[in-house]
Amino acid sequence: MALLRRSETVIAGILLLAMVLIGTINPAFWQLDNLFSLMRSNVIIGIMALGVLLVLISGGIDVSFPAFAVAAMYLTIKGMLALGYNGVVLPLLAATLMGLLLGAVNGFFVYKFRMIPLIVTLGTSAMVRGFLLGVVGTSMININKMPTALIDFARTDVISVTKADGTTYGLTAMVLIYLGLAVAMHLVLRYTMIGRSAYALGGDPEAARRAGFDLRKTIFFIYCVAGALAGFAGLLHSGMIWLANPRDFVGLELDVIAAVVLGGASIFGGRGSVLGTMLGVFMLVMVKNSLIIMKVDTTWQLVAVGLIVIVATALSAWRDRRRMA
Repeated sequence: MALLRRSETVIAGILLLAMVLIGTINPAFWQLDNLFSLMRSNVIIGIMALGVLLVLISGGIDVSFPAFAVAAMYLTIKGMLALGYNGVVLPLLAATLMGLLLGAVNGFFVYKFRMIPLIVTLGTSAMVRGFLLGVVGTSMININKMPTALIDFARTDVISVTKADGTTYGLTAMVLIYLGLAVAMHLVLRYTMIGRSAYALGGDPEAARRAGFDLRKTIFFIYCVAGALAGFAGLLHSGMIWLANPRDFVGLELDVIAAVVLGGASIFGGRGSVLGTMLGVFMLVMVKNSLIIMKVDTTWQLVAVGLIVIVATALSAWRDRRRMA
């Protein structure tokens, strides 16, 4: 019975019903190439969602991660082209480090000045995007200029299938990277002191301080990890779509936050899980994918995402009130 009451079980049940309904309306949903495409679409949003989950658990909210992702991605690729470097590991490390340092700026203002995380991240987001477009440049780096090693890495498939007409499609190996990061985040949240301190901070900061948790260390850890994941995801995204656009990721914060809240994380802090977040990401991506298959206009896709945010947040608030009653 306890398993049935868990939010992850409820979300999984709703997801399964939604898949059956969508598959009944449009049988093309069950085609293997569509399912592989769905899983591919989960990777970037999912990696970013892991960072947002950490911030929400701590009682904060972060809207700066899309700006950090695009800055890390664009600056890294610009650096690779300037240096003539064509590799994978060092650029991914550089983008991750860049995101981590930007995340540390968020952590500094949130901890040092006791500022509201939403205000801090709105400010850093605007500054980073303004710097990127005003100082670095606005020109897109197309496939003919993109580092080939990065593209080849992102094109790696775990499974490859050949159709009857000779065309091929596959399941990207980037899914394994996403799953690996998800497992690591789950282990940190569940089995480490820093993970417990994030939940404690989100539940009651004063009680967490009295219990002996180092809130400075916790806050910096949370925002540095969120920034690092954004930077990593940004460069990975560039390799997957074969171009670097400094105007990318605009409005992505709505999708990611919606997915995390849909996955059972509380906007008031203190609750959330990696499994729930992954289910929420899959649900959101599936809904948007299905609307595209059914040829629904892009503007109505935004309406659907907005409704998901409102409904998921309302359910989260209602559940919190019931628990406190």
